[in-house]
Formats: sequence, structure tokens, C-alpha cells
Amino acid sequence: MKSEPSCPRCGRSVQPPGLWTSAWQCDVHGPVAPLQGVRAPGVSSLDALLPQARVPVWVPWPLPTGWVVTGFAEAGDERSGVVAAAVALSGPNPLGGIGEVAIVAEDPGVGLGARLSGLEGPDPGDGFDSSAADAKVRFDGHEIALWNLDVGRDRAVYAGEALAHWLWFVFASPDTAILMCEINALRDLRDIKDGGVAFEPPFGALSPFLTRGLAPQA
Repeated sequence: MKSEPSCPRCGRSVQPPGLWTSAWQCDVHGPVAPLQGVRAPGVSSLDALLPQARVPVWVPWPLPTGWVVTGFAEAGDERSGVVAAAVALSGPNPLGGIGEVAIVAEDPGVGLGARLSGLEGPDPGDGFDSSAADAKVRFDGHEIALWNLDVGRDRAVYAGEALAHWLWFVFASPDTAILMCEINALRDLRDIKDGGVAFEPPFGALSPFLTRGLAPQA
């Protein structure tokens, strides 16, 4: 599923670093961390992704009942390492049918979470966290506050900050977000490679939501 690098904010093709710049360039958004495409779910994808990850690779743990990991995506290059990582999951929507969610960790300004959310800007936007948090999850004994963003589309989005990186939950369809009542804690898949207790998440078929949302643009 690897493809040519593209802009994480809009999906347009990007120009590689050259004589005058060390950054990848999008004609619309300027210097960007290149989106490397969607990786199929599986151990081989984790083996390629995790050693380069400079941001958490989040999964809810324990997973909601019946849910599986269904793909990965990352932005960055050999120079920067992975500065944005998306993990897709699919499973039964508590209200019926199949639900999907993409969990994104990224450095400020990358724009991967905003793109999956259908937002123009690279980050959640000024004042998104000005009210009481709408949800909280835990990691390593600490609470992470999340706010529900009004994206006005066929999805539901929660965003916050964790370990100095943006954290996004992007649900399709919107009613799948009822799972925020069930998701209590996160685990960083980098623990697999960093001496943590070995575990392997269950994998399913490749996520349509992730592949559609990150399809390259002409």
C-alpha cells in the first residue's frame, strides 16, 4: 500500500528536498512532513513504523469488544523520523453496523489529524479547549483531556494534547463516538520495541476510512 509521498494536509504530490532546501514542498502548503501512504494492518507494518516513530502510536487498551487494528499511516522522512502517526481501528458500532476510528498523534503543524477530520487548518484551532473537557482517557497514570470538535460532517472528532503532541480521535460514522464512554486508557505501541511487556494487537482487514481519507490528490 506504499505510494509516492504526498502532502499530509491536502494529499497533493510533494517535491523532494533539493539543492536549496532540506524540506519536502507542497505547492499549496509549502514545507511539509511528507505523508508516506497507508500501511496494511500487520506485524510487518509495525516493524517498519515503530523504530522511526517520534510520536506515540496510540491504541485504546483494552480495545473495545470486537474491535481490531485495521491500518497505519505516517508522515515524516528519514531526516525527521515519523512526526505524525495514525492507527485505524474497526469494529461493531454499539448503535448498529460497523464503526471506524483513526487515532492520530502528531507534532503541531503537521495537519494529518485535521485532514482526516475534514478541517482546513493543521491543528484543532484556537479556543477549542476553552470549556470543560468532553472526555478523558488515561496513559501511564495521567489523564488526557479531550474536546469534541464541531466538524459538521459525517464524522465525530475529539482532540487534545498528550506528551506535547496533538491527539485526535476521528470517528466514522458520528454515532460511533459513543465509544468514548468505553475507551478509558491508551497504550503506546512503541512499548513493543522499548522493553515493555510484549503484546500484539489483533488485526483485521484494511480500513476503508483510512484509505479514502488519505487518498492522494491529483
